[in-house]
Amino acid sequence: MGDADYMATGVRIGRLLRSLTRAGRVLVRNGRLELLTSYGREIDSAPLERVRISGRYGAQRALATVDGTRYLLRLGGGHRELLLHAVRTARAKDAAERGVLGN
Repeated sequence: MGDADYMATGVRIGRLLRSLTRAGRVLVRNGRLELLTSYGREIDSAPLERVRISGRYGAQRALATVDGTRYLLRLGGGHRELLLHAVRTARAKDAAERGVLGN
């Protein structure tokens, strides 16, 4: 496993009205988004091409759609913008690598 391009801790992760964890982790690494509990157990993960992040839910919230499943992420100050930037950067890097390799 490589180093994470992005990592946020202490993230409240919920699905609809149900809270899945109050202190989870969000990782972007190896071209994947991973949602983890505070104990490190995977809630969900998917390649970035099957992930959509929307930041229209307030300054500290983001809606992550992972393989069609929606999760509300409550991030600390400034982490929403960092998450959006990390996802965009990782997608661009992946696209550039595929373009260079001709796949």
